[in-house]
Amino acid sequence: MIPGIGFRRRFSDLSEKEILALAISSEEDDARIYRTYADRLREQYPASAAIFEKMAREEDEHRRQLIELFRNRFGDTIPLIRREHVAGFYARRPVWLIENLPLERIREEAAIMERDAEQFYLKAAQRTRDAATRKLLGDLAATESDHVKTAVSLEQEHLNEDIRETEDRVSHRQFVLTWVQPGLAGLMDGSVSTLAPIFATAFATHDTWTTFQVGLAASVGAGISMGFTEAASDDGQLSGRGSPLKRGIASGMMTTIGGLGHALPYLIPDFWTATTIAFIIVFIELWAIAWIQNRFMETPFLRAAFQVVLGGALVFAAGALIGLG
Repeated sequence: MIPGIGFRRRFSDLSEKEILALAISSEEDDARIYRTYADRLREQYPASAAIFEKMAREEDEHRRQLIELFRNRFGDTIPLIRREHVAGFYARRPVWLIENLPLERIREEAAIMERDAEQFYLKAAQRTRDAATRKLLGDLAATESDHVKTAVSLEQEHLNEDIRETEDRVSHRQFVLTWVQPGLAGLMDGSVSTLAPIFATAFATHDTWTTFQVGLAASVGAGISMGFTEAASDDGQLSGRGSPLKRGIASGMMTTIGGLGHALPYLIPDFWTATTIAFIIVFIELWAIAWIQNRFMETPFLRAAFQVVLGGALVFAAGALIGLG
């Protein structure tokens, strides 16, 4: 029997008392998640934080109503039963996996939370023949439906177009600072700085395997160096650039990818075939860098292309001349 799965109760085996207890614990968890969202967003997105604060209070009120109903029917002792105890029950992703999502994804996650609960209760109500149980599950479904409507009304109340546009701009800027900018710097470094050693080795030896080994070492080494440099250069507290770990990962990974792009073709045994493919990949890499600069950094495309292609061409020429010399 698989731990965590085989020992779960089936929903069809739960009594009405246990179903109500499950609803109470679910409301508690959702309120806690919404307050986590509010704390996470309060500094940069105060209007959205206010939405999640109100949604948390709504969950608290629904929990209070459910507890009152439970006491009237079953007494004061509420059994401990949670989502993870029931097979097939809708799950919530751990907060630490979602609290660092961008603003729009957090809004979407909240909507999914409410719709999941509503749909589950509706389907559960359809599967029961007991009139009292059907009514109870139907009431819970209606409650979750009200949550969705409340979320929409609260968003309309707190987020007019100007506020939403401002918060979305802030969210986009944070995404650029934390992921795009370090990743772009890494891609540029990996794509351009490895050109010289790779092509110098290629033209000096005409040995594709040796060229690949040099390219692999240069790419991985540059990725590790760029990743640690980015992570150690700024903790993000004063600059607002975000988590140093995230920036380090973005920079290191993209540096390695940039170098490996034109190193991998040298796994092909034929020298000129490998070199031709590597040259084509370099061209694609440089134009991709120009596109990213234009798309996220608002650099005019022609200027970005000229700068990147010119720099890449100079480094490539230096490597080729050294190798041929």
